[in-house]
Amino acid sequence: MPPARARQPQARIALDTPITYLKGVGPARAEAFRRLGILTAGDLLYHAPHRYEDASTVAPISSLEPGMHATIIGRVVSKGVLPTRKGLRIFQAVVRDHSGLIEAAWPGQPYLDRTIEKGDVLLLSGQVRFFHGRQLLPREMVNLGDEDEGTAQGRVLSVYPATEGLSFKVIRTLLDAHLDTLLAQVKETLPADVLAPARVPPLPEALRMVHRPTSLAEAMSGRARLAYEELLFVQILQRRANALARSMRQGIVFENKRVLTSRLRKSLPWELTHAQTRSLREIVGDMTSPRRMHRLLQGDVGSGKTIVALFAALLAMENGWQAAIMAPTELLAEQHLRTMGRLLAPLGVEPVLLTGSLSAAERKAALAKIGSSEPLLVVGTHALVQESAVFGKLGFVAIDEQHRFGVEQRKALQAKGETPDTLLMTATPIPRSLALTMYGDLDVSVLDERPPGRQPVTTALRPESARQRIMQFVEREVEKGRQAYIVYPLVEESEKVDLKAATVEYESLASGPFANRRLALLHGRIPPEERDETMRAFRDGKTDILVATTVIEVGIDVPNATVMVIEHPERFGLSQLHQLRGRVGRGAEQSYCILLGDVGEEARARLDVFVGTEDGFEIARADLQLRGMGDLFGARQSGEQTFRIADPLRDEALNETARGVAERLLASDPELERAEHAPLRAALQGRYARALELFRVG
Repeated sequence: MPPARARQPQARIALDTPITYLKGVGPARAEAFRRLGILTAGDLLYHAPHRYEDASTVAPISSLEPGMHATIIGRVVSKGVLPTRKGLRIFQAVVRDHSGLIEAAWPGQPYLDRTIEKGDVLLLSGQVRFFHGRQLLPREMVNLGDEDEGTAQGRVLSVYPATEGLSFKVIRTLLDAHLDTLLAQVKETLPADVLAPARVPPLPEALRMVHRPTSLAEAMSGRARLAYEELLFVQILQRRANALARSMRQGIVFENKRVLTSRLRKSLPWELTHAQTRSLREIVGDMTSPRRMHRLLQGDVGSGKTIVALFAALLAMENGWQAAIMAPTELLAEQHLRTMGRLLAPLGVEPVLLTGSLSAAERKAALAKIGSSEPLLVVGTHALVQESAVFGKLGFVAIDEQHRFGVEQRKALQAKGETPDTLLMTATPIPRSLALTMYGDLDVSVLDERPPGRQPVTTALRPESARQRIMQFVEREVEKGRQAYIVYPLVEESEKVDLKAATVEYESLASGPFANRRLALLHGRIPPEERDETMRAFRDGKTDILVATTVIEVGIDVPNATVMVIEHPERFGLSQLHQLRGRVGRGAEQSYCILLGDVGEEARARLDVFVGTEDGFEIARADLQLRGMGDLFGARQSGEQTFRIADPLRDEALNETARGVAERLLASDPELERAEHAPLRAALQGRYARALELFRVG
């Protein structure tokens, strides 16, 4: 080979090199990388492992004893699915290492038979028990494919988020091949005084620690640096957004006249909770200030958000303005109308309803009232934001279950008035530290108490063997004149998952244990009008038992419903279970929530948290710690997830540090114009398109 050709250098891989140009990445893999949000070599560098396995602690299979918690690496020599007499299906695999064999079992996970092949090398961690001999119950599993058993031993194994057609091993191999070249191009983005408070390593070293850790402690240190930067960036953006919004939010200055509000308070048949009083004080403070209110009111199921919104609406009305409350469904809007109508009757105030199903005459009358300048309260659905709904003098807007509406719908309602004060409400409890991060551009009020007089809901987890007794209990409650929900995770049966489905079980229940009862079926594939009609029939007592999916999660108030049976509870998040449980316990009678099904040890530990408390904030915290952020941060900026590595809940202390640093940074340099802040500003600009408008750069 000619010397000149031998000396010809290869094209240098840079941070902005498209992922397609990396050796080993063809069109199919490039598409798989795109699904993971990896378009360049730099994106690959920031694709951090989502977990680590410490292979240095791997034990020989021959050394395992019942009662131990152990990590092993072994090759699958046989596998299969074993059905039990109770109907539970167990996936079992026999694995071998140089010292011997052991059986591993996954109860209730037969689908693993399709993903684990004979000959695969598995890294397994879990409890060893005696069951016809030694048996391992894995809590963690990494499928190393056909990789040699010895390759992972003696080091920390990085496990990367992967996707179909792209295994974590391929990602690890690519990173390993290019890591040194890419790290040499990484520059620190944070000034020393910004980095120091977090006590984390510089960026290049942190990335090395994340991808090539020598210990789990080192991996966590590197991860903390990346998490801190994400948390800091979000804190900076949220604070900058809030500061700009406050400066531009010139609103209506209401006067706290205490006319309608005092009359309502005196006529209430109960006392407001301390949390309601505190939240009202915060809301009144906003509404009587020169700036426009933009506040989130979050509270647990049954914490009394509606009455707080009603007081705020009356404050606007006694100042001569109109108020609007928007609900996500017609049923919820009708429920609000009835509830508020009863409370406002002693005051001589009659709310106006505006929904899509009103008759032409009713709609015309409602629009005429709304178009006048008279102070009134309007309750409705998305019909409130349609062009035909023209408000004469809108001064206050409350949006119930705000996450059910798109940003554009919320903006459209706010635009119906010149500068209406806005109250967003959600019944999804979020720990305060997380709420302040998620909603940094909002002020946050929290209802963390339940009104007095509400009986706690008796909650229990029962095995499949108790099914007949549970159905007999439901029958006894219905016999007393009560009503019940039976909830399933699926609409129809699927070959992919071994679960009961609502449509099939509805037929079985209607022809079996509840043949003499009035049953109805409700799920998301039923047209909205039919769904509403089904719920109205249940509300009005025309149906005894409602068989449903989670479509009832945000439902209506049915005080006569006293039993909630949830099938396959392990398939639901804790917060979702809590929302479902909130459908019962709304009347004077004792209510029950029964989780029915055989579950594994890990699922049982999780469900025990739910059974043990009715505190939605405690449940939300446990849920987030167990399953991660999930879709709570579904809003994306410039195609990026808000958080790729950080978890504001798990990283609470780091988040507090980031909040303090962001406040000090923006206090001294509001637009990050100083030369020493240029790398930080550039990093913000590169990651978040929102930085362009907030800092006027680019």
